[in-house]
Amino acid sequence: MRICVIFNPSAKGDKARHFRRHLDEIGAESGLKLTSGPGDARRLATEAVAERYGVVVAAGGDGTVNEVLNGIADAPEGFERTRLGVLPLGTVNVFARELGIPQKLEPAWRIIRDGKEIRIDLPWVEHGEAANRSRRYFVQLAGAGLDARAIELVNWQLKRKVGPLAYVIAGLRAMLDTPPKISVSGGGSKSVGGLVLLGNGRLYGGTYRVFPKAAMRDGLLDACIFPKVNWWILARCGPQLLLKGNLPSGVVETFQAETISLSSPTPVPLEVDGELIGHLPAWFGIERERLRVAVV
Repeated sequence: MRICVIFNPSAKGDKARHFRRHLDEIGAESGLKLTSGPGDARRLATEAVAERYGVVVAAGGDGTVNEVLNGIADAPEGFERTRLGVLPLGTVNVFARELGIPQKLEPAWRIIRDGKEIRIDLPWVEHGEAANRSRRYFVQLAGAGLDARAIELVNWQLKRKVGPLAYVIAGLRAMLDTPPKISVSGGGSKSVGGLVLLGNGRLYGGTYRVFPKAAMRDGLLDACIFPKVNWWILARCGPQLLLKGNLPSGVVETFQAETISLSSPTPVPLEVDGELIGHLPAWFGIERERLRVAVV
């Protein structure tokens, strides 16, 4: 099966430098398409499907994975014709961790070459006003409120120096804002919170099991709602997340549903797979076992 790898040649970090040292070897076994700016990975992925590549590989972090995913979606019958591959070169690589894809280049590349695949659920979101509404797919998670606001405040130069710590610093800055009131409904459940996370898999932010009941092949989205977002809640959640990898009981409300809607009377940022995409309102759904992924 023909493989196309999409990579940002200006990517920083040890993983990206290691990847560049193996470019000749990887290029001898696949096609290489290099990005030059935001949105390029999506365009190049669509191009790769048209060129009949059977595997399109996102060599980067979760944001690159999301771009490549949506590029495959843009191609006619893209999900039927092509599988998604991942070489995790980013800061956190949540999706790769969820599927057990090795964080090291060589074993991750072997998985892609072996040609095995699974099918997983494919979540989507439509957001904004009706006249400008469009569908965006994601693989791992979405967030509105504090989570997305923190991404909005991330200092990207600092991120290159300190990695995931830059998100923690941005999150502390976001805590200074007045929490929004986000209305959540789906599957017969309704709630209101200042932070809403929606998961396709179990993990958030790395190895934190924020969605312990989630399964990527059950046809359901998992909602995790924080009714209150304040320093006391942060003090309760932070230590247990860091030490045990999960949330303390009684802090969040949860439910599962095939479709979920989010709205707010004030502007609230929205992110998917760690990338800001707009503001509420938003409508979410899921297509069961639609996405083909190269895994062990």
